[in-house]
Amino acid sequence: MQISSETSLFQELPLPEDAWLIGYSALISAYQLNVPLPIKLSAIGHRHKKYETERWSIFTPRHKPNDTLAGHLTFALKYEGVDLAVLRALFKKAGSEQLEFWIKSEPVGQYSRRIWFLYEWLTGTILELPDAIKGNFVDIIDEDQQFAGPIQISRRHRVRNNLPGGQDFCPLVRKTEKLKKFIQLQLDKLTIEKTKAVHKDIINRAASFLLLQDSRASFEIEKERPTRNRIERWGKVIGEAGLHSLSIDEIVRLQSIIIEDNRFIFLGLRAEGGFLGMHDRTTHLPMPDHISARPDDLLLLMDGLINTNQRLIKEKNIDPIVLAAMISFGFVYIHPLADGNGRIHRYLIHHILAEQGFSPKHLIFPISAVLLDRIDEYKQVLESFSQPRLEFIKWRPTKDGNVEVLNETIDLYRYFDATRETEFLYECVFQTIEDILPKEIEYLEKYDRMKIAVTERFDMPDYLIDLLINFLQQNHGKLSKRARQKEFKKLSEQESEELERLFLEIFG
Repeated sequence: MQISSETSLFQELPLPEDAWLIGYSALISAYQLNVPLPIKLSAIGHRHKKYETERWSIFTPRHKPNDTLAGHLTFALKYEGVDLAVLRALFKKAGSEQLEFWIKSEPVGQYSRRIWFLYEWLTGTILELPDAIKGNFVDIIDEDQQFAGPIQISRRHRVRNNLPGGQDFCPLVRKTEKLKKFIQLQLDKLTIEKTKAVHKDIINRAASFLLLQDSRASFEIEKERPTRNRIERWGKVIGEAGLHSLSIDEIVRLQSIIIEDNRFIFLGLRAEGGFLGMHDRTTHLPMPDHISARPDDLLLLMDGLINTNQRLIKEKNIDPIVLAAMISFGFVYIHPLADGNGRIHRYLIHHILAEQGFSPKHLIFPISAVLLDRIDEYKQVLESFSQPRLEFIKWRPTKDGNVEVLNETIDLYRYFDATRETEFLYECVFQTIEDILPKEIEYLEKYDRMKIAVTERFDMPDYLIDLLINFLQQNHGKLSKRARQKEFKKLSEQESEELERLFLEIFG
C-alpha cells in the first residue's frame, strides 16, 4: 500500500510548496482517518532546506521515511511526538496485522515497542505477542517534544509510560519555544520578588480588590450583570480555590452557587445534549459553534479528567500552568453541565494554581479580568478547538431546540492538543504578574500617600477622601464643576486647586 503522496493541498490546507506528505499527514490521507488535523503537520520538500510555517514543518529529502506504516509511525514519533487521537483512529482502521509483523521484526526497537504499548493502551486489545525480554526501557513521551507525567513501568513492552493522563482523558502539550521561554521565567518566583518588599496591608487590600475584579469579569464574559451580592459571593468561592479537592460533587456544589434559581436548570452532569451557539430566527433550528460531549460519555470523561488532575497534582512533576490549561480547558470543552461551565472553567485555573502552590497564599491572580481584556483572543482559542471538530459530529435537532449527537465522539474530548491553550494561559498569567498586580500595588501606595496628605491638611472623613480621589481620577486630576458645587462646596477655590496639584504630584 502506497502511503505517501506528493501534493500542494492537503484537506483544503495549502502546503508552502509541492511536497510529499509524511508522518501523521500521510497516515491521515492514506487511511482516510476522520480526525481533526494536528496543529502542526509534516512534509518532504524538494530542496535541502528544512523550514517551518505556521502549520507545516518542511523536511529535506534525506528525512524521507520508508513508505510503510512502520516508516511513517517511526517518523511521527521521532519528529512530531505522540498524537493519541490520530493513533487511536489509525489503529481502529489499519488493524493489528501490520503492527504485529513490525514488532516481531524489530523486537528491541524503541519505536516499535512504543507503538505496541500505545496500541494496547488505546484499544484495550492485547496483541498476540510474547512479552519483550530485551531492549532498554524507553519513554512513551519524548520530554524534549511534549510535557510528560509521572512514570509507570510497563514490563511487557519494556517502556516507561509517562503519558500525563489515562485512557479516559489525556490531552498533550508540545514544548514550543514560547512555552520554554515562559517556564524559564519562573513566574511563581517572579511574583514573590515583586511582592516581597510590599507592606502586608497593601498586599491584602490588593488581593481583595483583585478577587472582586476577577469575579465581576467572570460574569461579564458570560454577558451577565449580576448584583454586587452575587459578585461577592462568587468572589468568596474563588478566594477558597485550592481548599477543596476536585470531584463531581465539588463541581455540582460550585454550580449550585452560580445558579441561584435552579427551577429551570438541571444541576449535575447533563442528562441531555448540549451546544453553544444560536438558533435560526426562521426555523429555530440550532446553529452550533460548539457541540458538547454526549451525556452517555460524561461520567467516563469527568472521572478521567478528575483522576488525571489528582495524579498530576500528587506527583507534582508537571508545570502548574500546563496542568491548569489541560484541566480547565478540557472541562469547558466537555461542557458537562447545563449551565455554569464557563465560570467553573475559569475557577479551575485558580484552583489548580492555588493547589500547586503557584500563586502566593491569599493572592488571586485576576485571570478572568485578563481574559475579558483579551476576549477576542480567548474566543479564538476556544474556537480553534470547537470549529475543526464540528465536521466530525453527526447530530440532529431535538424538539426543544437542543442537539442529539448520533455518532461516537468521546475521542474528540479526551485526546487533544492543548498547546495553544497553554500558551495563551501563560500569556495571561504573565500579564497579571508583570502588569496588573504591580499597577494595583502602585495605585494603593499612591492612594495612601494622597490620603495621608489630605488628612494632614483637612479634617475630612475617610468616605469623603475616597470620593475626592475617585472624582479626581475620573476627571484626569480636576474636580468637576458639579463636585465643587455639591460634595466639596465647602472647599475654597484655592483649596480645590491645592488638592488638584497634590493629586497630580502623587498620581502623575
